[in-house]
Amino acid sequence: MQTRLTDLIGESRQKDEVEAILRSCVHCGFCNAVCPTYQLTGDERDGPRGRIYLMKQALEGRPATRLTQRHLDRCLTCLSCETACPSGVRYGQLLEAGRAVVDREAGRSFHDALRRRLIVRMFSYRRRFEALLNLARKTRLLLPESLRSKIPPKPAVAAWPEPRHGRKMLILPGCVQQPLAPAIDVAAARVLDQLGVTLTPVSAGGCCGALACHLSEPGLALAFARQNIDACRPYLEQGAEAIVMTASACGVMAKDYGRLLRHDPVYAEEAARFSAAVKDVGEVLASEDLSKLKKTRKKIAFHSPCTLQHGQKLIGVVEGLLEQVGYQLTVVADPHLCCGSAGAYSLLQPEISKQLLTNKLKTLEAGRPDLIATANIGCLSYLQSVRPGKIVHWVELLS
Repeated sequence: MQTRLTDLIGESRQKDEVEAILRSCVHCGFCNAVCPTYQLTGDERDGPRGRIYLMKQALEGRPATRLTQRHLDRCLTCLSCETACPSGVRYGQLLEAGRAVVDREAGRSFHDALRRRLIVRMFSYRRRFEALLNLARKTRLLLPESLRSKIPPKPAVAAWPEPRHGRKMLILPGCVQQPLAPAIDVAAARVLDQLGVTLTPVSAGGCCGALACHLSEPGLALAFARQNIDACRPYLEQGAEAIVMTASACGVMAKDYGRLLRHDPVYAEEAARFSAAVKDVGEVLASEDLSKLKKTRKKIAFHSPCTLQHGQKLIGVVEGLLEQVGYQLTVVADPHLCCGSAGAYSLLQPEISKQLLTNKLKTLEAGRPDLIATANIGCLSYLQSVRPGKIVHWVELLS
């Protein structure tokens, strides 16, 4: 692809990187074949190839419009296109740069900008979100049914195992997972405890920054990244083996700190070290002897989040672990397609998101499983909003 990029991007280093990504695209269209939004709308501009052209035009100086912004906003950032691309186009990285330029040039309405800012400021801070969730639980009966069904009851949580092993790994508290589903991290700690590993919560850590990054607040995203790096540094220096992620979306973001901070004179080296230590809980368990864990013959459907299979490229890892301890996995059609949660997507693009959710549940339930398991809090909460009690995080099935 020929390019004539302007200086809208800013740094020459980033301009060179974006230019290289654009030039690697050969317009083959394999990406459109696996794109959830293109499959629904049939609009070329709602597929990766079309969005690449829209971003290229904006980066070359053509006036960015609200229509261009609308088609970029419709992208789930599921990265299914990256998995399918034979040329290795780094679409996600291009989208970061393209969205930033289009947002700056086209602007947003006051209502849209305020809504996005509120989402980031509320969901990225654990205590704020927890206070809001507790208030919603107390006033649940006063809320309309459409909102009531989305508020999960406060779950009972087992005790965190006492630290008793020489091997140690870390876990960050994150933002929404602890208030919504604290049993997930406890389950991970209990499973690792059975395998001879102490999982240590790093209380000084916080949100991974993914939400801020996807909603065009890169400065805040990097501030979260630096906070987590600082929080984990002493433990890594004392010999902690890994930083365990039980939310696959957070894992993608945390593994990317090294790239995002590669030009930071203070944090570049530490960010690379941090990212190298980040492991999805599935990666950790795949290298352990699971013979001590309980066996079962239940039938489950596994929904592999986009951030697990496309973002982290961990295709089949969790499925293999579940089968190893005896679970029977049902066949799920089109497993590469997104459920529609995608961070704040279900709030910002509810129409498309609901269509994707309906389609995903249909494929997950086709094999009549006893339970549906997934690996990310966003997917879990979104699926639970219409199937309460039937959706679990897969690591809970091992504890």
